[in-house]
Amino acid sequence: MALGVDNPKVHIAGMMQDIQSPDLFLTRRLRLNTLIRLRWIAVTGQTVAVLIVAYWFGFPLPVTFCLGLIACSAWLNLLLTLRYPSTFRLGDLAALGILSFDVVQLAALLYVTGGLTNPFAVLLIVPVIISATSLPVRHTVMLGVVVAAMTTLLVPYHLPLPWFPGLQLAMPFAYVWGMWVAILSSLAFTAIYAWRVAEEARQLATALTATELVLQREQHLSALDGLAAAAAHELGTPLATISLVAKEMQLSLPPDSKLRDDVELLRSQGERCRDILKRLTSLSTEPSEHIARMPLTSLVEEVIAPYRDFGIGIMLKAGEREGPEPISRRNPGVIYGTGNLVENAVDFARTEVDVEWGWDAQTVWIRLTDDGPGFQPDIIDRIGEPYTTTRHTGEAKSAGGGLGLGLFIAKTLLGRSGATINFTNAGAQRKGACVTVGWPREAFEVAQPVI
Repeated sequence: MALGVDNPKVHIAGMMQDIQSPDLFLTRRLRLNTLIRLRWIAVTGQTVAVLIVAYWFGFPLPVTFCLGLIACSAWLNLLLTLRYPSTFRLGDLAALGILSFDVVQLAALLYVTGGLTNPFAVLLIVPVIISATSLPVRHTVMLGVVVAAMTTLLVPYHLPLPWFPGLQLAMPFAYVWGMWVAILSSLAFTAIYAWRVAEEARQLATALTATELVLQREQHLSALDGLAAAAAHELGTPLATISLVAKEMQLSLPPDSKLRDDVELLRSQGERCRDILKRLTSLSTEPSEHIARMPLTSLVEEVIAPYRDFGIGIMLKAGEREGPEPISRRNPGVIYGTGNLVENAVDFARTEVDVEWGWDAQTVWIRLTDDGPGFQPDIIDRIGEPYTTTRHTGEAKSAGGGLGLGLFIAKTLLGRSGATINFTNAGAQRKGACVTVGWPREAFEVAQPVI
C-alpha cells in the first residue's frame, strides 16, 4: 500500500500522472498542418534557390532533376492536404516517416549540388529539431541516425558544387570533414537543447493543468459546503415538525399498537437527519487547539456507530499494529469523510462490511471491504470525481444515490488531512469493493504534550 502526504504538491503530482496518460496526451502529437506549412516554405525556398543559381548566376545545374525532387515534396503536401483535415494530428511513426522523407529529399538535392560543400547542408538538422520538440526521444534518435547517415554519405559521394562555367571550385578534403563534424555537432546540440526546452514547457503545462484541476476540485467542495449550509437551514424546520409529530403520535398510541415500532423508527431517523445536518454545518469550522485527542480505534468506532442498525453486519478487525496507538486531533472533515465511505460500503453490501485498521512506524490505515457488486472496472480510475457513478446501475439501496458526490466529498475532505484513498475490488473470493484510507503517521499523529 503506497501512501503519501496529500499536500498540494502531492495532489499536483498525482494529477500529473493521470494527465500524462496516452489518451490525454494527444495534444502532444505533431499537427499535420504544421508540417505541411513548413514543407511549403521549404518547397518555395528550394525552388527559388535552384532558379537563382541556374538562371541568375548561370551556374551549370541539373534543373530538371532538382525541380523533380522539389515536385515530390509538393506532391506529398497536396496528397496530405486533400487526404486529412487541417486539425489532424500525426502518430509518432507517421511523423517520423514524413520527417525522414524530408531528410532524404534534401540529401538528394545536396547530392547534385555539391554535397557538404553546399552551404545549405546545415538545413539537414531542421527535421531533427522539429522531432525533438514534438516526438519521443527514441524517434528523435532514429531520425538523427538517418541524418548522420545521409551526411556521412555526402562526404565522398556528390556532384561538384555548381560554379561559373569553365571553373571548378574544389574544396579541401579537410574542409569537407570539418563541415561533417560541424553538422553532426550542431545536430546533437540543437536537438538536445530543443528537447529540453520543449520538455520543460510540457512539464509546466502539465503542472498548470493539474493545479487547475485541484482548484476546480476545491471550488466544487466550496460550492457543496454552501449547499450543505443552505440544506441544513431549509431542512431544520421540517425535521423539527416531523420529530414533534412523531413524538405526539408515539404518546397517543397504546403500548400494544403495531405502529409503535414504526413511529419509533421514524423518530430515530429524524434525529439522525438532524445530527447529519449538524455535522454538515460544522465542517467549515477549523479545529481549535483545545479539541480533545482521538485515538485511531475511537475514530473507527465513531464513524461506524451510526450504521450498526442498518441490517448489515459490521465486522471489526484489528490489523498489524506496531508501536503505540496513533492519536490525532478530532477533525470533523476526517470523521465525516470516513463516515461517507462507511455509508457507501453499507449501502451496497449484501450482508456485511469488514472494517480493518492498523498502523506501523510510518503509516496509519483503515480498510473497508464489502460483499456487494464492487466497482465497475471502466470507472475505477475516476472514482472520487464529482458526478461519477461508482457502482452498477440499479444496485443502490438508498434513494438519490449514484452521483458520486459522497465519495468526492470524502476524498477531498480526507485529502485535506494528508490521507490517500485507494479504490479496488476485493477479488474473486469476495466480489465487493475495497477502499483503503492511509495517512503517513506524522500527518495523522499529534505530538504528545511535554511533561
